[in-house]
Amino acid sequence: MEVTAAAAKPTLRVASICGSLCKDSWHRGLLRAAAEVSEESIPGLRVEHVDISALPMLNTDLETDDGNGFSLPPSRPSATRSARPTASSSPRPSPLKNALDWASRGSNCWGDRTAAIVSAGGDFGGGRSSYHLRQVGVYLDLHFINKPELFVKGFHPSLTTRET
Repeated sequence: MEVTAAAAKPTLRVASICGSLCKDSWHRGLLRAAAEVSEESIPGLRVEHVDISALPMLNTDLETDDGNGFSLPPSRPSATRSARPTASSSPRPSPLKNALDWASRGSNCWGDRTAAIVSAGGDFGGGRSSYHLRQVGVYLDLHFINKPELFVKGFHPSLTTRET
């Protein structure tokens, strides 16, 4: 049996985590669009959207006695353990930071991973929260793709709907 080069190429799995819990948020739409463009233009790339909405706030009372870190809720996304690069988007830091905290307990699954940030927001397009997320990522040993930066000014009416 002959294996073709295309069949032998491994799949690169990317976890996509949206910090907004709203299903129709600008941030979730931005991640969906980025995933679609990436999967179409990069052979072998598969983006897995990770739902963090069911994660409870991190509570250190859940720490296990067996030295294996924390007893995580059943809803904990397993894709964060298996996917290598990560793309994230967040309008508010709390849900995304909570997910980062959950996945960093015990054995830090973020360590030595590549990450990218996209954001949509007001005048600065979510820039300040993106920069803060980079600061958090330093402690977690995430390696951010620094350029190009993408900030989408999402909360203003489009030019076609304005009266001129």
